[in-house]
Amino acid sequence: MRHIHCRTDTRGINAFVTMTLTHDERARYARHISLPEFGEEGQLRLKRGSVLVIGAGGLGSPVAMYLAAAGVGRIGIADGDNVDISNLQRQIIHTTADIDRPKVISAARKMKDINPDIKVEPINTFIDSRNISNIIETYDFVIDATDSMGIKFLVNDTCVDMGKPYNHGAIWHYEGQTMTVLPGTADYRSLFPEEPAADSVNTLPQGPLGVVPGILGTIQAAEAIKYLSGAGTLLTDRLLRFDLRTMQFHVIALR
Repeated sequence: MRHIHCRTDTRGINAFVTMTLTHDERARYARHISLPEFGEEGQLRLKRGSVLVIGAGGLGSPVAMYLAAAGVGRIGIADGDNVDISNLQRQIIHTTADIDRPKVISAARKMKDINPDIKVEPINTFIDSRNISNIIETYDFVIDATDSMGIKFLVNDTCVDMGKPYNHGAIWHYEGQTMTVLPGTADYRSLFPEEPAADSVNTLPQGPLGVVPGILGTIQAAEAIKYLSGAGTLLTDRLLRFDLRTMQFHVIALR
C-alpha cells in the first residue's frame, strides 16, 4: 500500500500527516481516485480534512450528504432546530420519522449510514456571537448553510477575522448564490457593506422551490471538496448566481 506524505500548501491543510487508504476505502472512492488532478492524494486530503456545516436545513442537507459520501474525515454540523413537517419539502437529509427530533441528530445518523468511516460531530445549538469562534476554530473549512442574514454577517466577519476559509450560500424563491472566501479575497461585505436593519428584512416564509437548495448545496459541497483536495479552481473573488425559472447561471467578478 502506497504511503503519501501530505504537506502544508497555501490553503492551510494540516501538515506532515502520513496516512493510507484501507482496502474498503479504495473500493468506496475508486471513482475519485481515477480522476485526473484528484487521485489518491486528493482522497487522502479529504480523509485528513475537516468541514463545519452551519445549518442542517435546505442547504445543509445536500452539503452534509455529499461531504459524507466524498469521505471528508471529520464533519461538524451545527443547528439548534428540530425537524418540522414543513421542512421535508426540501431538507432531504430528514424523513417523516425524524419529525420533532433535533436536526443535527437526524442528519448525523444519515451521514453515518452513508459512510460509517467518517467522524460526524453533531452540535445541537444555534450559532451566535458568544460561541461561534470556539465552534469553528478546529475546522479547516466552514460552510454557511443558514437562512438568517444576521448569521451570515456573523459567519463572514468571524471567518475573515480568524483567517478561516469558508463558503457563503443563500437562496431566495427560485434563485441561489454562492462564493468562497479565503484570507485576502472578496467576502460577503463586498456584496453588502452594511447589515440591513432588522425591520427591513422580510421574515415571512416565501419558498423556496424545493430543488433550489439542493442545487446550491451541492455546489457548496463541491467548493469544500475542491478546497480540501486541491483540485480545480475555487469561487474566490467571484459570485455564482442562478435563476431556476430561466435556468441561467452567471458568474460576477468581485473586488
